[in-house]
Amino acid sequence: MNKPALNYLATLFVSAFICSIILLSGCSDSSSDETPLTDTTPNNEPITIDTTTVKDGTVVETAALVSLGEKLYNDTSLSDPAGQACASCHTPAVGFDDPDSADATSLGADNASIGNRNSPTASYAAHIPDSHTILRTPVGGGVAFPVLIGGLFLDGRAESLEEQAKMPFLNPVEMANANESAVIYSIKLAVYAGDFETLFGTNILDDVNVSYAYVADAIAAFERSTFFSPFTAKFDQVQNGNAVFTQAENRGQNLFNGKAQCDTCHTTPNGDPQVFSNFEYKNIGVPANNTLDIALGAPANDPGLGGDTGIAQDNGKFRTSNLRNIDITAPYMHNGVFTTLVEVVEFYNTRDSGFPDAPEVPQNMDDEGAIGELNLTAGEVQDLVAFLKTLTDQ
Repeated sequence: MNKPALNYLATLFVSAFICSIILLSGCSDSSSDETPLTDTTPNNEPITIDTTTVKDGTVVETAALVSLGEKLYNDTSLSDPAGQACASCHTPAVGFDDPDSADATSLGADNASIGNRNSPTASYAAHIPDSHTILRTPVGGGVAFPVLIGGLFLDGRAESLEEQAKMPFLNPVEMANANESAVIYSIKLAVYAGDFETLFGTNILDDVNVSYAYVADAIAAFERSTFFSPFTAKFDQVQNGNAVFTQAENRGQNLFNGKAQCDTCHTTPNGDPQVFSNFEYKNIGVPANNTLDIALGAPANDPGLGGDTGIAQDNGKFRTSNLRNIDITAPYMHNGVFTTLVEVVEFYNTRDSGFPDAPEVPQNMDDEGAIGELNLTAGEVQDLVAFLKTLTDQ
């Protein structure tokens, strides 16, 4: 066989190998398959590659889709004015959160506009289920009631990871593009425009609606890669038998699953990968962030889920955040009111027994169990924080 042919086969083998080790299978409404190529190995065995079926049913090579998503995620030309990318507020080095932990919320592309919510981590976002409602019967019996689970953004207004990926580009206090056409125009000028057309078809960028959906598909595929969900924290190492907790960390884990009752909401159900959230919505009585209110020029009184559903009993409710990388994703809560994990734990510990600040939304507050009056000692607070720090990826 001639040298060019050998090089070609070598390239195919490397591509297949990379696909197999760095990508997660598709989830939500995307799916991953193995599709044989027409090329074969020297033994006439078919070469297979991972493929993903995107939202409209188009089947593409997963590695190429993820690669395109990475370019889109990091492209600072896709804002108005240019200079802000998805990665600007969801940076890998700080758990895919905003690197500016001094401010409660993020600056927009214009370096002046601010949002009214703390930027949530994008780490492990792939494990948040698409929004859906289940019926739950009370523990003591009675009439089943609907419970919303999943959905992206803290208020669940985006049904899926793909729908979430579309929104920051057009948000006037984020990337501030006038419309989808403006985003696609910038992509046409990008060095990777050819990659986009290779994957989805020649001149596909002339169809704004279809190509904008593909932008979301690509970013979502990148966010589903193991780059965002590596499961490399000390917690995982302990689970795999490759490390042991310190005494403080071990005490903290026992508190997490016992006296502190963190596991009530921060346990992933159904045997799914543990990201420490049940993805349900609660109003836990978080106090207002007066500094943020001053910056916004008015009290936030953020309705959370209620702002999306229009249902009064949903006011103040936010999706339970996952706790992966929690130690490096300050500030905390939907409005960034707390800056340290000790403050967060003390809030849960004393909300109903001496915490000085009133809740931002006093209606519909969750009072499940003893949350709000945990009676944790100062040492137990420190032990719990020690355990939470073991959830940071290495």
